[in-house]
Amino acid sequence: MRNHGSMPVALFLAGCLGATGAAAAVPPPDSAAARQEAQRLDKLPPVTPHGKAPVDHSGRAQKGRASFYSKHFTNRKMANGRRLDPNAPVAASKNLPLGTTAKVVNTQNGKEATVRVEDRGPFVDGRVVDVTPRVARELEIGKQGVAPVVVKPIAVPQPDGGVKLGAGAAEASPQEVRRATEVTRQLVGSND
Repeated sequence: MRNHGSMPVALFLAGCLGATGAAAAVPPPDSAAARQEAQRLDKLPPVTPHGKAPVDHSGRAQKGRASFYSKHFTNRKMANGRRLDPNAPVAASKNLPLGTTAKVVNTQNGKEATVRVEDRGPFVDGRVVDVTPRVARELEIGKQGVAPVVVKPIAVPQPDGGVKLGAGAAEASPQEVRRATEVTRQLVGSND
């Protein structure tokens, strides 16, 4: 490493990292750049998480199967500390960050629902979300108990406390995006 005179090494490194880190910064959710990123994510093929996939802050769509909580989970604590309300628009995900707002689409019938990720699971390979009975009715999952779905994150909390738009924001109205961003911020803020 070259000697940079009296400039402390930490300041030199911060300057170098700052120049590259700015390009990787998440644009504000209400910006044109955030919408463009959402459209780019929406064009990518959905991923299928397997096993113990790491938490995914990318906002990319996921595909797999959805199942729903059975009655005996009513009022049990979820991963975020809240109690499960079977009539709330809530879902469990193995790897979407808690607080994510996402659109779940049943690919068999086109029915969709917007959910808040507040729990972890399902712990069955090939399943990407567990939803409440209310959401299962909206998706018309029916008696089979599972259905093929695509999960498109709309607003995804980031490790730095920010919110990133995901693939689901590409087709959402500005009002839906604004509401999803507000809900995500509230959920993440209440878990501190």
